[in-house]
Amino acid sequence: MLYLLTNLSDGGDFFNLFRYLTFRSGGAFFTALVIGFAFGRPLIDELRRRQKKGQPIREDGPERHLIEKAGTPTMGGVLILVALLISTLMWARLDSGWVWMVLIVTFGYGAVGFADDFAKVSAGNVAGISGKMRLAIGFTLAAIAGVWAMYLHTPDLSGQLAFPVFKNVLLNLSFVFVPFAMIVIVGAANAVNLTDGLDGLAIMPVMIAAASFGVISYFVGRTDFTEYLDVHYVEGTGEITVFCAAVIGAGLGFLWYNAPPAAVFMGDTGSLALGGALGAIAVATKHEIVLAIIGGLFVVEALSVIIQVAVYRQTGKRVFLMAPIHHHFEKKGWAESTIVIRFWIIALILALIGLATLKLR
Repeated sequence: MLYLLTNLSDGGDFFNLFRYLTFRSGGAFFTALVIGFAFGRPLIDELRRRQKKGQPIREDGPERHLIEKAGTPTMGGVLILVALLISTLMWARLDSGWVWMVLIVTFGYGAVGFADDFAKVSAGNVAGISGKMRLAIGFTLAAIAGVWAMYLHTPDLSGQLAFPVFKNVLLNLSFVFVPFAMIVIVGAANAVNLTDGLDGLAIMPVMIAAASFGVISYFVGRTDFTEYLDVHYVEGTGEITVFCAAVIGAGLGFLWYNAPPAAVFMGDTGSLALGGALGAIAVATKHEIVLAIIGGLFVVEALSVIIQVAVYRQTGKRVFLMAPIHHHFEKKGWAESTIVIRFWIIALILALIGLATLKLR
């Protein structure tokens, strides 16, 4: 919205700053951060008032959760989404189809998560809405995003799968690209959702991934950088950098209240929305495979659940003491803060490896 101020510029004054992605990305970051700090406490107080018993805790989870986390309100993802929406609408170019695609996926998944959290809190159990309904809506939103991306991509990239390192290779998926995009977006949403099990565990890796994709969006949206890095130029995706900066600001504002011991949980409202956003950005920038590297922590968390369930159904035995894998380490006696910080370190290392693929070939 503020980009419209460039119409008042003669090319050398203050209003000219709004032409620059870096300036508007910084503005989006600080706007989201201020909103998070300013409205975090009032939102938490309101959630506590409405949620008498807080988020329902799994009875089959780690025993200490029943004591330490009982009564903590959930749906704190609302704070992230409000800060994200306001800052993105303020600072991004609203004529960008990519911005709207990512926003619709983010808030579509956020609405699904909100409905799930509301059902859990209302019923006082961990059931929520049915898994089939969640997946049906999630795949529908992802299908819309996949078709939208094919429309926005230039003809030479539409329906193509790009590869890191082997940068001259493009695999023509044609219309199979849509179901592929659906798997990427739904998988990312649910992987982040599974990671959100300890105070601060999910939000920092999300911010690290958002920062990484902010860099990628900026680079692949500029012909000079794509020529230097020998990656595919994806017209218009640079504007997603503003959204990524807003995610980081909103995430930091939320982490202020989610740091151990958490005053609020993001719930499915936040985790599904943020995971869906990362998946949509990866599809937009043609870096779906790189998402699996940058978001490797989320991949491991999801795989630990898949392996646990598959092996248990076949043999009746468990590979992990408990899944997702962060609970396995809890069962082994690791302190929560130790698990969280070590997982943050792993997420950072994987993000740096993912970013390194921009130059490798």
